[in-house]
Amino acid sequence: MSWSIVEVARMSGVTSRTLRHYDDIGLLPAAGVQSNGYRYYHESDLLRLQQIRVLRELDLGLTEIKAILDEQSDPAEALRGHHQRLLTERDRLTRVAHTVARTIEELENHAGDSNMSRINRPENLFEGFDPTEYDEEARQRWPEQWQESKQRTAAMTPADVERLQQEQTAAMIRMAELMGAGTDIGDPAVQAEIDAAYRTICTMWTPDATAFKCLGDMYVDDPRFTATYDKIATGLAEYYRDAMAVYADAMLE
Repeated sequence: MSWSIVEVARMSGVTSRTLRHYDDIGLLPAAGVQSNGYRYYHESDLLRLQQIRVLRELDLGLTEIKAILDEQSDPAEALRGHHQRLLTERDRLTRVAHTVARTIEELENHAGDSNMSRINRPENLFEGFDPTEYDEEARQRWPEQWQESKQRTAAMTPADVERLQQEQTAAMIRMAELMGAGTDIGDPAVQAEIDAAYRTICTMWTPDATAFKCLGDMYVDDPRFTATYDKIATGLAEYYRDAMAVYADAMLE
């Protein structure tokens, strides 16, 4: 049995234009072309499309997806692996949802307490968020450093990762307090925080002055980074970037 590109688009939610693109790049070649010029697909093609959609849900790029699918020989076995990844992602999102719910509860319970912190443990604000979110971007920008980082972090236990996240959040809060006090980015207290941040990064990879400045630029240029820092204090990403540039010029040139 076969299905036209229009039928496949309707049942899968993938547009005909996207299906043609998948065909053009060899990700999902059509089984053939009908007399009216429309592509058509067999059951095996639909199974492959399902896997493509699953892997896209896991935020994999098309090139990586093609490599994964081209290497597999047993679709059922491949789907079992994808299924496990989806379950892992589901569990992670459940933790994120729990984190957000807990924050809402703490904010509502202390809504009138203007003279005290409304968050019991600030490091918990980021519990459950994916620490590998920027892996692909880092791999493309700094391939050698990314590989070094992956080798070092592979040896980290979940407890190590949690501890590192909590330390980073605590450091961001200290920087936000310095920024709120109007402390100059060249002040020793600010630069001591940046030095600690640099040393933490060096446990995973060692940036030179250019790379360290580039990392600071990403905090501002990439809205995902900016949003992370602005959860602590608005403008914190820019404060980090500028302080990191001062540190790089003084210590890494």
